[in-house]
Amino acid sequence: METLLLPFSPRFIVLTICAVVTALLLGIGLFDHNPKALHVVLVPMLIFAGLTLLGIRDLLQKGHAVLRNYPIAAHMRFLLEEIRPEMRQYFFESEKDGMPFSRDIRAVVYQRAKMQLDKRPFGTQEDVYREGYEWMHHSVAPQPHSDEKFRISIGGPDCTKPYSASVFNISAMSFGALSPNAVRALNAGAKKGGFAHDTGEGGFSPYHREMGGDIIWEIGSGYFGCRHRDGTFDPDEFARVASADQIKMVELKMSQGAKPGHGGVLPAAKVSEEISKIRGVPMGEDCISPATHKAFSTPIGMMEYVANMRKLSGGKPAGFKMCIGHPWEFLAICKAMLETGIYPDFIVIDGNEGGTGAAPLEFMDHLGMPMREGVNFVHNALVGINARDRIKLGASGKIATAFDMARAMAIGADWCNSARGFMFSLGCIQSLSCHTDRCPTGVTTQDPTRARALYVPLKIDRVYNYHRATLIALAELLGAAGLNHPQELRPIHFSKRTSSTEVCSFAKLYPSLRPGELLDGTDDPRFRDAWAMARAGSFAPAL
Repeated sequence: METLLLPFSPRFIVLTICAVVTALLLGIGLFDHNPKALHVVLVPMLIFAGLTLLGIRDLLQKGHAVLRNYPIAAHMRFLLEEIRPEMRQYFFESEKDGMPFSRDIRAVVYQRAKMQLDKRPFGTQEDVYREGYEWMHHSVAPQPHSDEKFRISIGGPDCTKPYSASVFNISAMSFGALSPNAVRALNAGAKKGGFAHDTGEGGFSPYHREMGGDIIWEIGSGYFGCRHRDGTFDPDEFARVASADQIKMVELKMSQGAKPGHGGVLPAAKVSEEISKIRGVPMGEDCISPATHKAFSTPIGMMEYVANMRKLSGGKPAGFKMCIGHPWEFLAICKAMLETGIYPDFIVIDGNEGGTGAAPLEFMDHLGMPMREGVNFVHNALVGINARDRIKLGASGKIATAFDMARAMAIGADWCNSARGFMFSLGCIQSLSCHTDRCPTGVTTQDPTRARALYVPLKIDRVYNYHRATLIALAELLGAAGLNHPQELRPIHFSKRTSSTEVCSFAKLYPSLRPGELLDGTDDPRFRDAWAMARAGSFAPAL
């Protein structure tokens, strides 16, 4: 008896109703004496018949248990799951909600890119008494608004072509991850604003060349754009490409914050014929950069490779980018600098909060050191070996506002890079579909019908506006703190609430090493044991 009643249970009632309505409409169409009856009921009959067939299919399929138990009705679950991010973003998020970037941060980037009013009314929406709240100190003797075109010179004693860089630049994003129009707009905006555009490891593409903006050419473990057919590094091709006047610096990518130790991944869906040609990889397969480099395997080998990059590029600044993992590995690189006398001109530290088009969840959430701890660790390590004055330090990882920049520069960075901030300036709406090739705004897609939505001439101005407005905001922050240049920022200029009743200065949270302290022998627990474990001849620890 219970089995006979199943069609009328809540689980199966939708299928039962569809089947009954289909039968009734069929009967009306066939047996009604009015000849027009069939025409009237045909469309609804086909709809209910289609739903009935769908329900039968749901009952018979074996892939989804919920569909077997709730035929037809369970499809509503999948629909709601599909539109859940959009529903949250447009209807339920507060101004401070939303990840990775809150609605408030996205809104200020959009407003600055469009030169719209970016001010806020009625006071902060931050809970200034919550644990973790951070603020910058102001001065009772503020400085006049300084020139916001802050620049630094990158290039140590071994560099013959130093580069005068903006303190705010476009972080590494490859052509392939980005659409041609996105690359065009970013690079042309960089040219207009006098700042740099990092290519990412996908190579120096025709779309970078087309617009003529300053380029930081990033070389990853796949050696895209300078590789032999077997995937090994081709020094002759590197020298040929790096000789271009447009390329201002060359950067070795050791690891990326969002997927350290994993290598790069460009899904097969985004490997077009054009990308295949530029990168020298087959179509129809995921384009994967190996997790490790083939050109070297030791800290000393790495420093020799950096020196070779500088030589092959004609004396341009050469450096590397990495997310800090095992502390002894970076200290091993420091020991390799001391042993070989080879120093990079710059180091970019990416944090595990950095973005990417595609990466495993565990890598994004739980692997690698956050950017601020990484920047401060590297800054202190370089101070501790008396090398900080010859190596510039960049910071990359969830930087979008002037406060983000000031905070990173106070604890050791000389300049900041932003990827997702500039994506927002192009119109990115944080749809979280970068890895699907179905970007709704044409930023992260290789589908030409989608990419055409990104109108390059308009977006050039928005990239330029966002950069300029952010530096103006930085100049205003500095002026309010009584400073003239971001290089004057120190940890003493920031505080953090560590509990509802306790506040701690960044100077205490991020203590400094003395110049040469690692060479003299340090008792600092952050460095003492790791320094003893570090070896210039190997990334493995000396145990």
